[in-house]
Amino acid sequence: MKLGASAILRIEVAHGLLVLGLLALLVPPRILEPGAFLIGAAFMGANFLLLGYGIRWLLSPFAAKGKVGLGVSLLVVKLALFLGLVSALFFRVQLHAPSFAVGVSSLLAAVLMERIWASQWETE
Repeated sequence: MKLGASAILRIEVAHGLLVLGLLALLVPPRILEPGAFLIGAAFMGANFLLLGYGIRWLLSPFAAKGKVGLGVSLLVVKLALFLGLVSALFFRVQLHAPSFAVGVSSLLAAVLMERIWASQWETE
């Protein structure tokens, strides 16, 4: 399975739509705390986007066209984002853990949705 730039963008769009849908359904009945949910969802969305393009530009044929530095830069930003969020969670920020976990898990659900949709289009 090859995960190209269009698949990365489709996953990000599915993730955004899923997050908006979950916000509309679960925040009004106070099941989710919107701030923690959005922080988890935004963190995973940014992490996936930076990782996807960083690896793509570092290891793909684009690397020969001078994109190696950009790929490495994206991966460094991804690592800094991850370490910054982890340190903030451990030392400073108090988040509603279930809402944050649902936000983080929403990317996994979006990846599954996109792959299922892509497999349906490939078989037809």
